[in-house]
Amino acid sequence: MNEEQKQQGTGSSGDFEEQLRELLAEDANTIRPAPVAYPAIRRRGAIERRRRVAAAGAALVTLAAMPVGAYALADGDAGGNTVASTPPVLAPPQTSAAPSASSAGPERPATKDQLLDGITFGQAVDGLEKCLAYDQSHAGGPSDFRTDLGAAEDYRIILAMNSIGNSNAPGDGVYVVAVKEQPKQTRLICNVKDGEASGLNTSVGSDDVPGAGPVMADINGGKLYQQSVLDRGNWKLPFRWGVIGTVEPSVARVTVTYGGATSQAALDHGWFVASDVLDQQVTVAPRIKGYDADGKLVYDSDEDEGYEKRLP
Repeated sequence: MNEEQKQQGTGSSGDFEEQLRELLAEDANTIRPAPVAYPAIRRRGAIERRRRVAAAGAALVTLAAMPVGAYALADGDAGGNTVASTPPVLAPPQTSAAPSASSAGPERPATKDQLLDGITFGQAVDGLEKCLAYDQSHAGGPSDFRTDLGAAEDYRIILAMNSIGNSNAPGDGVYVVAVKEQPKQTRLICNVKDGEASGLNTSVGSDDVPGAGPVMADINGGKLYQQSVLDRGNWKLPFRWGVIGTVEPSVARVTVTYGGATSQAALDHGWFVASDVLDQQVTVAPRIKGYDADGKLVYDSDEDEGYEKRLP
């Protein structure tokens, strides 16, 4: 074998060994498991722990609704809350939680005295919804000039009382007064007769005027305390009346005198609401007074040049 043949043989052997080593390395990589994905495992563990905490929270909510004797929670002095072993009760599977009563629908008035004449809060809400639907169905003109009054759940009901029919608007019914602050201060007076909305008066935007006092009667609230001018001197009696308006935070008390009787107004989130029953003919508008926390008179409608003191 000459020198060239030896070199060729040696080269072939070296190539074979190199190829063999490469094949063995590939097989080793194929057999050897991939590195453990620690970040992914940690994420799955964290998710599972959150699920367990959520499940435990749901179980505690269920326990709160069960009879007291079913479960007992320790005070936590022993290092955490524990569950008594008498007797185990399986909670039904939890589905989507029902909305709470406070999360849907209009807000209630600040005092029970703002729902009058046996009108329930549910009836007042029903009246409000009917009047908003009435407004939508009777909306006319270009949309740019219409004001969307929003939904019933945007409002707080501040007054509900009987309404007395007169020559201009025959038929007795119910007045519902509701307000909202966002996106603009809105006040509506809704009249419901025979279960149907029969009229709606709205005021959008604040009634504040330069130089106004700390108490201001609603400029369109006269329909709540007077009957038609066609019936002047011949009102239907007894007559349920109401007076509403806004107050500044410095006002602690408001009184309204009408027909010789004085009523204490309810203060409700920047509004005042007064009502009573009139048993005599009147020609003078309600007199409104406001007092601060020290009992000092800070407003008197008799001294307010912008307040109409006589009935039309």
